[in-house]
Order: sequence, then structure tokens, then C-alpha cells
Amino acid sequence: MQRWMDDMLRSVMCVGRLFASLATPQCCSITSKPSNPKKNGAAAEKKEKGYYGTAVKPTNQNPAVCKAGSILTAEPLTGATNQWRAYHLNLHTVIKRANEMDTTVTDRRDEPQTDFIYCCGAATELLRFGPCQLHSGHKVLFLIVPGNPGVVGFYRTFMQTLHSMFGYRHPVWAVSHAGHCVPPDSMDMIEDASSAAEGDVFGLNGQIEHKLAFLRKHVPRETSLVLVGHSIGCYIILELMKRDPELKILKAVMLFPTIERMAQTPQGKVMTPVLCHMRYVAYLPLFLLSLLPESLKANLIKLVFGGIRSLDHTVVQPTVGLLSGDCAANAMYMGGQEMKNVLERDNITIQENLKKLIFYYGATDHWCPVQYYHDIKKDFPHGDFRLCENSFRHAFVLDAGRDVAKMVVEWICADLRT
Repeated sequence: MQRWMDDMLRSVMCVGRLFASLATPQCCSITSKPSNPKKNGAAAEKKEKGYYGTAVKPTNQNPAVCKAGSILTAEPLTGATNQWRAYHLNLHTVIKRANEMDTTVTDRRDEPQTDFIYCCGAATELLRFGPCQLHSGHKVLFLIVPGNPGVVGFYRTFMQTLHSMFGYRHPVWAVSHAGHCVPPDSMDMIEDASSAAEGDVFGLNGQIEHKLAFLRKHVPRETSLVLVGHSIGCYIILELMKRDPELKILKAVMLFPTIERMAQTPQGKVMTPVLCHMRYVAYLPLFLLSLLPESLKANLIKLVFGGIRSLDHTVVQPTVGLLSGDCAANAMYMGGQEMKNVLERDNITIQENLKKLIFYYGATDHWCPVQYYHDIKKDFPHGDFRLCENSFRHAFVLDAGRDVAKMVVEWICADLRT
């Protein structure tokens, strides 16, 4: 199947506790004399010696700096000056924690909106940072074209980083592949079975037409596009350029591109027989997995994916959704067509759009060998081709989404200023 399907079937369950530190009151306070000195002799003795409650013990050279959330320890204070110092530390802590809370509120701009629509008759998931409707003021849109599985939730951290590093100025959207999602109970996977079958919407060509239809319906023609493709998403982007030359594409970033000879790659040689000839054998275990409770699926993913120390925990729930059955089956069907149809590199389209394209190849990518990087660089000596120097995996979203997004920002920031 698609080059990072193997990784995506393993994940770690992690529960984030947002605002946990803010939920526990840790600010300094000047306490009164204990109400029962006989039962609290030690506390009363500290009061007599000048201990005014618990003050923050500075951990750096500036005693005025109080680190919010630090453990509060008792410190002897004497006289009015030390009472003022304790009050100052209390106030400083409260102000700093308030600032942190204000920052957290600001960061809520990074909370995305998820919607489900029908596109080409198939259920489609949209993940959007920033405005959900484009108008004349939005001159640039970042659009993520995913790999396979085309589950947009995998790209959340990557998209969030892009959105914030550009100062929240540009909307960042991702559109799933048709059928690569778990629609709500109010939606079926297919709106019109006959039209979906006629257009083969779950196949590779159908997915390309699916993206063109989405752009025509949801993105104004005057909007400049920054397309970011991952894996087979890069092949789809080249097809978008070829089939609709009028698209206003400012830049196209191709991450770990599978744009040629997929079946001949090390991973392709293993997966081609599975996806093209034995796909139906895998449907039974997928169906059985889909019957498991969500918590059990998450624990299973945690067990299998536990070897990734820096796993991005936002990919856990999308991976659970991938085990729904239909989603995985649609991804495998698309993967089989990739093995058959992604053959020769489209040099004509690349040449026509060379100045808009940035290619980023993995150094240890079994879906896109380093030799492919050397070949394309030789054929297009004036193109922008980069080879990974950070040991990122093909499925970079698992543990390096933020790092890859930072690189993308560096590559294209100059183009957005012009």
C-alpha cells in the first residue's frame, strides 16, 4: 500500500492535559497566624521567627524572577522589607501566570475546524486553520494534499506550525482523499453510489478529479495557492498543474515525492503483490479490527507504535479512525492503482512549472530511493531539489511534523513577501 501505511497502523495512546498547571493554585500568599498553635506548633514557631507563609525560592540570579508553576518552598523573611518582598513575589507570580493564560488564549487561533462534505459524491474531511470561508482579503491559501492514507488529521501539527509561523495571516487547509475519513453518523460514505462508481472516485484518477472539483467549488480563482504535497499527494499536484494550467499556484512543495516507478521501489516490490492481488485477504482482519471498542483500538495502536519515542500524539486518534474498515479499504484500493499507474516521471509538467516547484527527498526512503533524487537533479540542473539531512522518515507526520513545517516556512517565506 502507500509508502507510510506501515507506520500509520502503529501509534501511541496519550492523554494531553491542557491547562493542568493552571488548574492547581501555586501562587505565593502571606498567611495569618495558625488558628490552633497547639496543634500546629511548628507553623506557629515559623511565624514567630518571621516566616510569612510560603514564598518562592528563586532559582536564578535575579531574586525578582518567580517562575510560574514552580514548587513553593518556605523561606525566612524578617521585617517590613521582607514582607514587601514576599508580596512582590506573590504579585509577580500572579502577573506572569496571567500572561501565560493570555498566551494560551491567543494560541486558540491554532484550534482547527473539522468539517465533512460530499465532493464528487464521496465523503470528504476538511481540516482548516484560519477562516473557513475565503474572501477577497485572503490572497494566499495553503492547501495540503495528503499521501495515502489521505487522513487529514495526521497533518494537524504540521498545519498548525505553518499557520502560526506565518503569523496567522494565511489560511491553512487540508482536504482528505475521497473516502479516507470516518464521516459522522448523519452521512454515508457515498452520497450517490452510481455516480461514485462511474467516476471511480476512490481510485487514483478519481482522487485527482476530486481535488480539482474541490478547488473549483471552494477556492476562488483569484486566490494564490501554496500547495504542499506529501508522497502520492505530490503526484496529484503535478496532475493538477497539468489538467488545470490556469490554477494560480504560487509555490508547490513536494515532500517525499512518489512521482515515478513506485512498483520498482524497495517498498513497492513488497506491497505491489499485496495491494494488487491479495488486497481482499486483508479485508477480513480489517473488518474484525473495526468491531473492537475505540479504547481497545487505541491500546493496540499504543502497543504497536510504542517504539517511536517522539511520536506526535495528535496522530493517535486519526490512526484509530483508519481502522474503521471502509477508510482502510479505500486507501488500499487507491494504493493498488498507484502501483500500476505511477510509472514514468512527468518531465513535461515539471519543466513547465520548474520555478514553482520545491522537491524534498528522504535519505532513507524506501518508497522513493535516493537514486531518484540524483536522477531528477541531473535531468533538471536548475531546479530546486533537496535531500533530507535530518533522518526524517517518509511518514514525517508521525514525529517530525513541526520540524518539517519550519523548513517549509524557510523555503517559501521570500515568495510570500513578493
